[in-house]
Amino acid sequence: MRAVHLHAPGQIEDLRLDEIQLPEPRPEHVLVQVHAAAITRDELEWPTDRLPAIPSYELSGVVAEDAGAMLAGTEVFSLTPFDRDGVAADYALVPIDVLAAKPPSLSHIQAAALPMTGLSAWQALMVHGRLQPGERVAVTGARGGVGHVALQLARSRGAALVDVGEPCDLLFDTVGGAELARTTELAGRIVTIAAEAPGALYFVVEPNRRQLLELARLVETGELRPEIDSIFPLAEARAAFARSAARGKHGKVVLSVVE
Repeated sequence: MRAVHLHAPGQIEDLRLDEIQLPEPRPEHVLVQVHAAAITRDELEWPTDRLPAIPSYELSGVVAEDAGAMLAGTEVFSLTPFDRDGVAADYALVPIDVLAAKPPSLSHIQAAALPMTGLSAWQALMVHGRLQPGERVAVTGARGGVGHVALQLARSRGAALVDVGEPCDLLFDTVGGAELARTTELAGRIVTIAAEAPGALYFVVEPNRRQLLELARLVETGELRPEIDSIFPLAEARAAFARSAARGKHGKVVLSVVE
């Protein structure tokens, strides 16, 4: 099968499309034929104890073989664990407990764009931020991949959206730096995914099947829609990561694996 390999940490020019063997079967895992894989701006710089490494941890695809209650042909999407190879490949071996049924109204490209952004926003607002209906919410980086999903989730919760710089009950920071610093005193609670900061709760998103199912439900009720910035074939992974690192994006960059 084909797989994108990173051969040197943080180096886009060291991404290559290689031919490798299919993953070896493992208990409690299922082989998924990847149809689309989304990428995150700085993921090539994440620490890794293995090289070459396969990037991308968001997929939408089809179960390739029966595994327990997962039947071959089932359409699924997932955020996969960060402590192993990613899913920018024709096939990926994925833990069954992080897979959820793909929202029927989304294409594979759209579904792949949802797990990282959706779970980051959900965990920031609902879990760490303890958002309640009627509260005032501000989001930094509101036009970005996570930010635009957070706005939709806040609306679905019955929150009142306010501009950054206005008093709010909850500030969700996706960018860090000066924008966070100048709004700290105006927020009752602050949650950030950008970097640790005084007075803010910093967290790293985690895979969660139950929360994916909640996101899928909101998609089907029309309350949530992921935005796609651009689509690249798997063979153009370098161009995709270059676009992901560029300024001015609106939504996610996605690799199309099955043409």
